[in-house]
Amino acid sequence: TDFSEPMESIHLVSSPDSPEFNHLTRALTHSSVIGLDAEWKPIRTHQSTFPTVSLLQIACQLPGDDDSSVESPVFLIDLASIPLQSIYQLIRDAFVSPNILKLGFRFKQDLVYLSSTFCANGCEPGFDRVEPFLDITSIYNNLQRKQPGRRLSKQTKSLATICQEVLGISLSKELQCSDWSQRPLTEEQMQYAAVDAYCLIHILEVFKTKAVTEGNSVESATGLQLSQLDLGLKQIFDTQQNSNKMCGIKFGEALEMVQAIPPDFCKTIPISDEEVTALSPDQANRMDYVLSQIVRKYGDKILLSESDRKPKISRKKAKKSSGRVANTRSPAEVGEEWQGPPPWDATSGGDGCPKFLCDVMVEGLAKHLRCVGIDAAVPYSKKPESRDLIEQACKEKRVLLTRDAKLLRHDYLLKNQIYRVKSLLKNDQLVEVIETFQLEISEDQLMSRCTKCNGKFIQKPLTTEEAVEAAKGFQVIPNCLFNKNLEFWQCMDCKQLYWEGTQYRNAVQKFVDVCKLNE
Repeated sequence: TDFSEPMESIHLVSSPDSPEFNHLTRALTHSSVIGLDAEWKPIRTHQSTFPTVSLLQIACQLPGDDDSSVESPVFLIDLASIPLQSIYQLIRDAFVSPNILKLGFRFKQDLVYLSSTFCANGCEPGFDRVEPFLDITSIYNNLQRKQPGRRLSKQTKSLATICQEVLGISLSKELQCSDWSQRPLTEEQMQYAAVDAYCLIHILEVFKTKAVTEGNSVESATGLQLSQLDLGLKQIFDTQQNSNKMCGIKFGEALEMVQAIPPDFCKTIPISDEEVTALSPDQANRMDYVLSQIVRKYGDKILLSESDRKPKISRKKAKKSSGRVANTRSPAEVGEEWQGPPPWDATSGGDGCPKFLCDVMVEGLAKHLRCVGIDAAVPYSKKPESRDLIEQACKEKRVLLTRDAKLLRHDYLLKNQIYRVKSLLKNDQLVEVIETFQLEISEDQLMSRCTKCNGKFIQKPLTTEEAVEAAKGFQVIPNCLFNKNLEFWQCMDCKQLYWEGTQYRNAVQKFVDVCKLNE
């Protein structure tokens, strides 16, 4: 299984008369497990109503053409376009079907907002129940308990963290707060939304496989011995990170827990009469034995009460005014506008070369700045303290870029060396920094720094033969480049090699467009 797969199996459902709607209907009648997620436009202030859900994502798992293959289509139901009454009963039935295990990550809030959205469009009584349900956090906690000697953290992990630890992949959450009410959705938004639901299915597969290989109630129930299982090669997620993909695969990491299960093991096993009421055997999407055991042991449900359906009004909002006109801006907000001049300014004794330090909240911005030729460093450690950031910025004479308003409290220590980035998306953040600091960007500067470490390139390019020699034991030069007479550039710091291939040309064109260099 490869996480590039969902990018090719996304189905946007925006009309009840579309082939995508028919595909969704078939998928829900043949899936025994689905992953759920929802997106809505972020609310910045307290409101008396719930936000309107714009998109519902449903990841399904279907048997392929042969016994050993599995299809995993992801359906993006465009609630801003499709008549909600046309989809309401189908979704409601899926939410309460005993034959479908629903997966989610802290899905109760999503369900509250979904129910409110449908009720507002004449679909009473909305949604009040999801059953059987399994929260990915619960799966994660059970997987951790299977690791002896490891203490369980009481802190709730984010979905990105769980995917990193369980699947060995890195999920970008950059688009979480984008405007999901705008149409059409961008390709990046669709990919982001699809992956969020798709990864839930794969985390469950890890859990199922772990249950099988460790013999949790399976060996005694089926009579199979663990030695009979054909344990295949561990799968390796090897896809290189791509700025256009919302799912960046960490290079060379192995998905340690997922192993192949013989295709005939997880075929549907007839169940006793006692089980028929919960898992009807005449359904096309009845659960296999392992999944039904997981539902029995770990299955849960989401129930919405009347109080859940009413927005909670902030008590602070209801306090009476004292009659005096107060300054409504916090000290952080007062100081977040850039004052200048920056430390590199010639009037301050600088060398005229812009230098930034991007904290962990805008680490992606650092790579974008490097791509347009700007010196952009990142913190020395992965979890730096405020004093560490201040010390590094002062020592290296950089402007600290952050989205953390709390850091602005230290402005007195970093006079004209701290700026709070307001934009959410990396491209917008790049434009904001260029405009705020009046940076001059030319096409000659593009891709002139190492995006990996921020180092500078050697002055003279290497030939193919020289590049192969420099890369020995460090980096693999693809064979297809040998006859193309290319020039190679090497970072003087980390020794990474670069060449002007398709990826380079696409990146140059991207930043020409983002920075509007043709205008």
